[in-house]
Amino acid sequence: MANQPPPTTTGGDPVADRRRKLERLRDELGVDPFGGRTDGLCDLQTARSQFDPENQEDARPSVAVAGRVMLHRDIGKLIFMTLRDQTGDLQVAISKKQVDAEVFKLAKLIDMGDVVVVRGRVGATKTGEITVWAEGNVAAVEIACKSLAPPPEKWKGLQDAELRYRRRYVDMVANPQVLETFMKRSAIVTRIRQFLSDPPAEIGAPFVEVETPMMQPIVGGAAARPFLTHHNALDIDLYLRIAPELYLKRLLVGGMPRVYEINRNFRNEGIDHSHNPEFTMLELYEAFGDYRSMMALAEQLIHALAVEIGGDAALPFGEVTIDYAVPFRRATYHDLFAEHNGFDGGDTENLVERAGALHIEHGGKDHDVLLSEVWDRTVESNLVQPTFVIDYPASLCPLTRPKTDQPQIAERFELFIANMELANAYTELNDPDVQEANFRRQIRGLDEDEATFRNLDNDFLDSLRVGMPPAGGLGIGIDRLVMLLTNSQSIRDVILFPLMRPQAGREQESGRAEEQKSGKAEGR
Repeated sequence: MANQPPPTTTGGDPVADRRRKLERLRDELGVDPFGGRTDGLCDLQTARSQFDPENQEDARPSVAVAGRVMLHRDIGKLIFMTLRDQTGDLQVAISKKQVDAEVFKLAKLIDMGDVVVVRGRVGATKTGEITVWAEGNVAAVEIACKSLAPPPEKWKGLQDAELRYRRRYVDMVANPQVLETFMKRSAIVTRIRQFLSDPPAEIGAPFVEVETPMMQPIVGGAAARPFLTHHNALDIDLYLRIAPELYLKRLLVGGMPRVYEINRNFRNEGIDHSHNPEFTMLELYEAFGDYRSMMALAEQLIHALAVEIGGDAALPFGEVTIDYAVPFRRATYHDLFAEHNGFDGGDTENLVERAGALHIEHGGKDHDVLLSEVWDRTVESNLVQPTFVIDYPASLCPLTRPKTDQPQIAERFELFIANMELANAYTELNDPDVQEANFRRQIRGLDEDEATFRNLDNDFLDSLRVGMPPAGGLGIGIDRLVMLLTNSQSIRDVILFPLMRPQAGREQESGRAEEQKSGKAEGR
């Protein structure tokens, strides 16, 4: 029954028709169309699991279920509805013989999109479809919320991407896989916290979760353009954080040896399939660790998530299969450059020639800056399977400790999967004099526009002078990680409410236009 088409209506204005039913519920049946507290509910999957095909008589279990009506089929003395909740769909049936007359009248006033509660026994139809058969008094069927907006034209899938992101609440109802993605996202974040609070023996002691300021007087911790705000009471400008790094390192100075934060960051930059101005990061620091200990932690964590949340160490992502078996590949920055360019990037003449062939402007650029631009264009697109890119040019890493025997090389890695940077880690620089020199050199190299918001963080330098233990630091992009583990091709598919360009005119008018479009389909 659940796969049959919805019933036709008498046509007319579907919104007005729903409001007429709203008034009938109140005036004729004395029903509150916006419900109230309901105890004793089970989810639809649990209710379905109660069905025993070997025993369908008196022992059939009684359940109370709730869900949104995805289909409503009135065939006279019998009404079939398909309900949906976070666990899936289930059919319910209301027979005129098995419920009070008032209950049956209420069932006839239900529309697709309404949220209802049904109490009855779990059984099956003649065709074998598992069904909750409503039975009993006025509580057999209750309306928990009357939907006044007609559903999308196709309940089986709201397809317009822009509309899906703008009206996520409809997207989650119309597309069950979207709700599943966000349930998985929640499970991923929960599992990360569990992993860090009780890590495997080879990772060591637990990490402590902390919170650091989201509004900061000085931009730091990453190279990105910030959002500016103003605090009226103190009459000061503040920046929404681009990274929590410098505050978390202060905690190492203060004696917290292992800290992490699952944090919201804000960068006033572009939007594409893997970037959103507001995003979520896991950032952690380990006293007496280094970038090698961070590699071990990152691959163990990501492998565990793939197996426990994704269900396998090899998961699909678009047209490829990503293998999360450990250990991940490790390759140096310069070796990968040579692999994809034919030389290691050390020769400036060859580098300039290669940049020209790629139409990259090279005039007046520092060698390592140009090297990075060529690397981004030629290497990143080839890093599909999990790859730790290690040992970056030190000049590109002002917060990273250089190798003792190779000061031109920084102890840094970036983890790439499916052509995306997923994680970034350092052996942290804790020499205050070197850190100050790096900061000053970085500020001198800024253009006039960026220099307006990039200042020297003297308090952070003071904390290093107090003394920060040697440490490893790691950042993992949560949104991109969820993309990979749920096979989602856009970051907007894993952010509940991604930033969108404002529509011309009021959003409400757009929503009403969509309602009218959907309503016409409902009335066919």
